[in-house]
Amino acid sequence: MSAIPGDFTKTTTCKCYAAKTVGGPIEPWTIFRRACSDNDVVVSVKYAGICHSDIHNVRNDWFQGIFPMVPGHEIGGHVVAVGKNVTKFSVGQPVGVGCMVDSCRACDNCRGGEEQYCSQGMVMTYNDKHKFKHCVEFNEEGGTPTYGGYSQTIVVDHNYVVSIPSNLDLAAATPLLCAGITTYSPLMYFGLRPNEKFAVYGLGGLGHMGAKFGVAWGAETTVISRGTSKRDSALNELKVHHFVDSTNESEWKEAQGKFDFILDTVAAHHDINALLGLLKTNGKLILVGAPPEHLGLSALPLLMGRRLVAGSGIGGIRETQEMLDFCGRHNITCDIEMVRGDQINVAYERTLKSDVKYRFVIDTASF
Repeated sequence: MSAIPGDFTKTTTCKCYAAKTVGGPIEPWTIFRRACSDNDVVVSVKYAGICHSDIHNVRNDWFQGIFPMVPGHEIGGHVVAVGKNVTKFSVGQPVGVGCMVDSCRACDNCRGGEEQYCSQGMVMTYNDKHKFKHCVEFNEEGGTPTYGGYSQTIVVDHNYVVSIPSNLDLAAATPLLCAGITTYSPLMYFGLRPNEKFAVYGLGGLGHMGAKFGVAWGAETTVISRGTSKRDSALNELKVHHFVDSTNESEWKEAQGKFDFILDTVAAHHDINALLGLLKTNGKLILVGAPPEHLGLSALPLLMGRRLVAGSGIGGIRETQEMLDFCGRHNITCDIEMVRGDQINVAYERTLKSDVKYRFVIDTASF
């Protein structure tokens, strides 16, 4: 094993932060990163965003996790080495790694640029295993575990790395690798149009990106949030056109039947049927938040208004690059608060309380 900085022709050691047990604290740990193969890009991780799904994974809210677990799928850094077959990335280039690091590459979805819906299941950036034979970390026991971005380096096949426009602040662009593409992709696929009445339900890490995209799209954009504490930020900083306090009876009543498209970003349990009443006939309600509890859905509001309810995950690599290029042209980044490695546990608790504006980003120089 080699721990020599820059010697990526051998397996290297890597400082990171990990949850060693289910629901346990995020604490310092050391992992090994594979040697750079012919098709790999080695990224010196500068920043890692804290996504709400990191907390869900660490706490086994969705499924049984693999521990110790190194979270992080919003990764921004610079290329420090490339394999001999890599031509689209060069040393020093700002790049990102998002929610996946591999897929089968052979199914219809992978061939169509939608690797996130790989029929064999994408390989997630963390809390997963390298399960495909084309990966050097594959083995007959199911592959080695994947470790995410709360780390100093990461080695990724070049097909799953994206370029971050150089005009964007790297720290603020890092959460685009999840929060950005998660909100951009459904607007593209379900066809948000300029001048349509668009609402974002929930103003957090996902919600503020949805709001920024809606404004950039030219849609008449509204933020719906509990209480009024985020009204000023929504109207004066995010530049949305309207704000609705969901706890205000008169504002809620006025919003009934108003919207063509609602992006539901809330990751906690909520009344999805109440949101249906805000849609016009033929309106669309798209879920991108993932509450751990089941949401009860009533059929009648769908039937009576020919309304659509759907869900959307991240985008594929091609669409993620498209999103980043769009952000580069429109100078769109995330609103962030920087934290050190030893502040991650506090940041988790604050995230659960929605006490962040709007995304925590870890400075890995603190590791």
